[in-house]
This record gives sequence, structure tokens and C-alpha cells, in this order.
Amino acid sequence: MGIKILGTGSYLPPKVVTNGDIAASLDTSDEWIFSHTGIHARHVAGEGETTSSMAAEAAREALEMSGVKPEEIGLIVVATSSPDYGTFPSTACIVQDLLGCVNAGAFDLQAACAGFVYALEQARGFVNFYPDKKAIVIGAECLTRILDWTDRSSCILFGDGAGAVVLGNDEGPGMASAKTTAHTILGADGKGQAFIMRTGGTREAPKFDPLTGVPLKGEPQLPQLTLQGHDVFAFAVRKLSKVVGDLCERLGTTPESLDRVFAHQANGRIIEATARRMKLPLSKFWLNLETTANTSAASVPISLDQAVRAGELKDGMRIVLVGFGAGLTYGGTYMTWPNL
Repeated sequence: MGIKILGTGSYLPPKVVTNGDIAASLDTSDEWIFSHTGIHARHVAGEGETTSSMAAEAAREALEMSGVKPEEIGLIVVATSSPDYGTFPSTACIVQDLLGCVNAGAFDLQAACAGFVYALEQARGFVNFYPDKKAIVIGAECLTRILDWTDRSSCILFGDGAGAVVLGNDEGPGMASAKTTAHTILGADGKGQAFIMRTGGTREAPKFDPLTGVPLKGEPQLPQLTLQGHDVFAFAVRKLSKVVGDLCERLGTTPESLDRVFAHQANGRIIEATARRMKLPLSKFWLNLETTANTSAASVPISLDQAVRAGELKDGMRIVLVGFGAGLTYGGTYMTWPNL
């Protein structure tokens, strides 16, 4: 009873770029990249593929698994840091059209790699008060198009892909919140805003023509992703372990009682360090970044779908979804699968 994840789906582009491919043009090697990140390869969107097209493919899989029809969807939330367009229209509106969800509202949510957890909480509130409607929550990224492929510290880390879930509620308006087993923590630390950023935007004012007052034309700069790896690593390990621990404490349990932790797949060494800090076996953490790399907001829903389809995520399992990202943002949700 109550709010549930009714179906999951994911999409990874067929094009794969290995560490060896990157080493052909950069001073690096498969051994060096894997030893520092746990990554051997990543999926890269091909010509004609976009954040919205990947998001729609993942959502179609989730709809098929759930048995929900597109016209039953009342809300689509797309968590992304690499939308089809710079700002508008939203990627979610494009997805709404691609899916034929004619009765759905749609918007993008930007909380970087923690975006899926943030978006899931927004959709949970929606279906809690509108139980006759379903919601689709999607994490989708096309990050390889905003990377500096000459920067070894960043381009080796990221890949493209999308993951989605369909939410439903079989309670009356507002009733599900009174009996939910889920608990969510959302947080941010703006002091770390410079640790991970995408250049561009409206932060810097243009130069103006002194005679006309009209902005002078300059050379357009392509937005690119930059990061401060050591600072991100320290923040991630500290926050991932704290969020999981705090969630368990609030629910009167312990991390040891968890069946699985679905952490954002940023870097294998981060997840290993988090497991050590929490004194948990690494086997409790779902790991797939060896072949997917860091897909940002898509990493948690991709992991969920892979676990469901592999038969490794079963009803009644106690899990935590947890992520961190630029902002800095962080968040986690404790749930008894598939109940929210």
C-alpha cells in the first residue's frame, strides 16, 4: 500500500569509448585510469542521440515494466546537468512529447549528480497528494559533449546514459505520507560551488559599446565542465557515509542492516573509501562504473534498473539511494523496495 516504484528502465548508448581509446590521444593508459577511478570504459552518445532521446528510451522501458499508459502520467521530472538546450525549453517537455504523455506536467531539476534523489522526492510529494496520477522520474545526461577532451583529470570520468522510474500511489490524497517507510535527506553546501562547475551562463556581464549601450559581440565560448578532484573526493566520502548513517539512525536501524546501497557512481575509489569509513563490506554497494563511468544524475536510476533486471533487487530489501554533486549538493533516500 502507498507510494511505490512500479517500474524501472535505463538506456546506454551503443557507442563505447575505452580507456585505450582515450590513451591513443592523451598521455595516460588503461592501467592508470582504472587504478585511479575504477573505470575501464564509458558509453558515449552518438550522432542523433540527445539527453531527451536517451531519457525517453529509459522512460519507455519503465512504462512497459509498470504497465502504466503514457496518458496516465501526471508529472515528468528530468534530473539533468546537460539538457538538450542551454536553459529552455526543458528536456522534460521534449520527453513528454516523445512519450505522448499528453496529461503530464513536465520540468527539469538541476542538482547535478544528486539530482535523481532530489527529483524522486519531488515526484513522491506529487503522487502523495494526487494518487490518481502517476509520475515518471528520470536521470539523464549527455556529459561527454561538455567535456574538455584534452583534460586528463576530467574527461576520463564521465559517460552518457539515462535511467527512469515510474511512481504510483494506491492511497487517498495525503494518506501515504502517514505510513511511508521511506525517509529522505536533502542538503547542500554552497561553499563548495567552485569544486565542480560548468562554465558559461550569465554570471559574467558582457562588455558594452560606450556609444550605443548595446553588448559587444565576442567569440562564443563553449561551456565546459571543470572540477577539483581532491576536494570533491573528500566531500563525497564524508557526506555519503554521513547521509547513510543519519538515515538509518532516524529510522532506528543501522547501516549493517541494509541489503544494498545504491550510491552515485562517481569514482570507484570514492565508494571503496565510503565503505571503509562505514565499516561495511564493498559487496553491499552496487557497482557498475567500470563500464558506465560517471553518468551523473543517471547513475542511481541506471543502477536500480540493472539490479532489478538482474534479479538482485527484490521486494522487501532495505536499500539507500545516495548521491552528491556540484553545488555542492547531496541527498539520500532510505526505502524498503519498492515502497517509498
